[in-house]
Amino acid sequence: VETHGRAKTAALAEGMETVPRKQVEYRGQRFEEMDVDALLARRPEVAVVDELAHTNVPGSRNEKRWQDIEELLEAGIDVLSTVNVQHLASLNDVVQRITGVQQQETVPDQVVRTAEQIELVDITPEALRRRMAHGNVYPAHRIDAALGNYFRPGNLTALRELALLWVADQVDVALNRYRTEKDITDTWETRERVVVAVTGGAESETLIRRGRRIATRAGADMLVLQVLRGDGVLG
Repeated sequence: VETHGRAKTAALAEGMETVPRKQVEYRGQRFEEMDVDALLARRPEVAVVDELAHTNVPGSRNEKRWQDIEELLEAGIDVLSTVNVQHLASLNDVVQRITGVQQQETVPDQVVRTAEQIELVDITPEALRRRMAHGNVYPAHRIDAALGNYFRPGNLTALRELALLWVADQVDVALNRYRTEKDITDTWETRERVVVAVTGGAESETLIRRGRRIATRAGADMLVLQVLRGDGVLG
């Protein structure tokens, strides 16, 4: 457990068994990292390991924390972990364009997709900013800078949408897998569809591009429709 000085986090951790962090020396300084060997020796049924995208101090047995977690999983230990949407590798460029900040710590999407269960922890930008203002996230001397830069309402709204779309895509994959396994062929109306009606004229290409943008934002399928009368004339 690393509370980062957050009193409420420390209070919530009271009464839970914790594994002391391991001391790692690097360039004359001492750092603390998760003690993988101690966890493997303890062999709990479930371990809570925060910050999936965390980069370990050089000299650690693994470069990334998700690699530490893979060792725990291979040893038969179930793991509960967390990751912020901005740390997903496939969204790195998008997040940088939105926030102006390139995330140095990322986790491959495939690592997250292999989880037995993914739960979206959603919170409105306003509620998150209130938590920060109350000192529940950063120490007092960092609050104003954080609220005025990375955690602006527009940035948070965009990151929230990215998270919702990413999770919706994973749900769709899971649904398709289930339908295949159960040999279900009936149509289930579980996702949006965008229909673009075209005439074949010069404006058709513009309409298709516009429809594609709408469908992409909504994570929807797109259908293009052109109707002909029996005599071959456009209807």
